[in-house]
Amino acid sequence: MSTRYIKKVYGGDVLTETDSENESELKSSLIGNVKSKAFNLFDVLNQNSDTNEEKETEEEDGEGAANENNTDKAKRKKRKKRRRKIENSKAQVVDAKEEDVDEIERTVKEVNKLLGEPLPGCSFQNAENSQLEQKSKEDILLVQHKHLNPYNELKRIFGSKTVKAEQNNRRNRNSRFRHLKKTWLVSARDNWPPITKFGLSMSFDHTMEFTNKVQYFVYDHSPSYRQVQLKFLQAVESLNPENIVNIINMHSYHIDALLQLAELCKLNEDLALAAEFTERALYCLECSFHPLFNITTGLCRLDYKKQQNRALFITLFKHLNFVGGRACYRTSLEFCKLLLSLDPEGDPLAVILCLDFYALKAKEYKWFIEFCNFWDNTRNLTQLPNIAFSLALAHFHLDNVILANELLQNALIMFPGVLMSLLEKCGIQSDEMVLSTLLRCSRKIFCSKRGKKD
Repeated sequence: MSTRYIKKVYGGDVLTETDSENESELKSSLIGNVKSKAFNLFDVLNQNSDTNEEKETEEEDGEGAANENNTDKAKRKKRKKRRRKIENSKAQVVDAKEEDVDEIERTVKEVNKLLGEPLPGCSFQNAENSQLEQKSKEDILLVQHKHLNPYNELKRIFGSKTVKAEQNNRRNRNSRFRHLKKTWLVSARDNWPPITKFGLSMSFDHTMEFTNKVQYFVYDHSPSYRQVQLKFLQAVESLNPENIVNIINMHSYHIDALLQLAELCKLNEDLALAAEFTERALYCLECSFHPLFNITTGLCRLDYKKQQNRALFITLFKHLNFVGGRACYRTSLEFCKLLLSLDPEGDPLAVILCLDFYALKAKEYKWFIEFCNFWDNTRNLTQLPNIAFSLALAHFHLDNVILANELLQNALIMFPGVLMSLLEKCGIQSDEMVLSTLLRCSRKIFCSKRGKKD
């Protein structure tokens, strides 16, 4: 029986006590009294009142649910309003962008009316492509410092432990001189004497024109260095190697004497000592660089026609050959790029004839293809036999088989004499028809060249 029914039958003051024991006694007594009663007419009225109260409570609950529904509806309305605001703002932004595009189109049309319609080839995309081509043509000869050190490549090939052990042995052998300048092209050795003012410097070459941000430099010889140079020429004419050794003992960083002594060591098959003298000459030349002479930009030039500039060209060329002999092909390729950047159009030492070899050995196929694409118009690279065949091989390594076959056919048509050597290397016996066609092609090419010269 519910407490509500008890309150209405026996009054509301019965359950005012808070003690749990009294409440239990009252409940037991009330239950006993109710059972003792046989029938009471007022129970029906009380039941009706209970039902009415239950209805009231249900109505109250219904009103609460209705209020909750109303709040949910209000929240939904607020969300809809927010969505509408966001959609309206987005639509306004789109309309503003469309208006900007329309204004740009209007201005373009007005300019075209005044200046005339542009040609179909002269579009903005073509202009951007031309700028990219110019930048990439200049950037294709950029030099990276990390690839100029052959020890970095040797570490990748043989491991860092063996290379560090070799360097430590060199340091322990000769540790007398510790006052050496740090350079990028060559790592100075500890057995070299300290470098001082020896009369070699670099300055701007004002006789050359500066165009397209290209700067020309020139080496300068002091009067004391010129006197040593005259002694060196006399020593060369005497045909006595001891005179050159005496000059190096007196002047440790005379470049021409170091290069000449390196050649003598090379003739005596002492390649290690020849490479060391060449490195010392390159170290001396780098210490004399102008502060604005940056080897990584590819925009610094030297005129090979001037006698004092030739030492850098010759030293770099000899050094990259020694580095390539140690299987450091990536480092040799970087020195080729540096040497070519000093005079890319003239190329006095014909670096282009060995650049493809080091590029293929270093597996720089993409760079070599880009280099050929950008410099073919100015240098006619595809007319050289080494570039023609190397370009086909580079595309073959990049899985461009169709293009590689086409380039190889063109190379064989231009230079048919290479086919016989290729067949011999592959161990293939040539047919008589092939020999006859090769002779005919070679005769035609020879006659055409001779006719042009005449």
